[in-house]
Amino acid sequence: MRLKKEMELKKSLYKVLPAVIWRSAEAEGLFRGAGIDLQDGFIHLSSADQVVETVTKHFANQDGLLLVTIDREKLGPALRWEPSRGGELFPHVYGAISMEAVEKVDPLPLGDDGTHQFPSSTVD
Repeated sequence: MRLKKEMELKKSLYKVLPAVIWRSAEAEGLFRGAGIDLQDGFIHLSSADQVVETVTKHFANQDGLLLVTIDREKLGPALRWEPSRGGELFPHVYGAISMEAVEKVDPLPLGDDGTHQFPSSTVD
């Protein structure tokens, strides 16, 4: 449980998704999930320690992505830390995320080498 407590102390969580999906959520005022989120019944997020691997594994070579930074504390009881890759705990949100929980939205462009270029502020 020590790992869970350490992860819960980090303030920001991240969602990576295509810009077009995020812009629809902004217009509605709520993000209800995309693709795999809707399929699984919860919104997949990543901590600062997990987001680069998530992007590498699930979004390789995809252009037009955004990195949405979310304030963990504003998610309330809808946030749960659950085992995923090899038992590692990942943040999942059961319900919609309001725009009030969003700290910022950054583009996640592909660099010349084909990898995504993260903003320097990604790590808490």
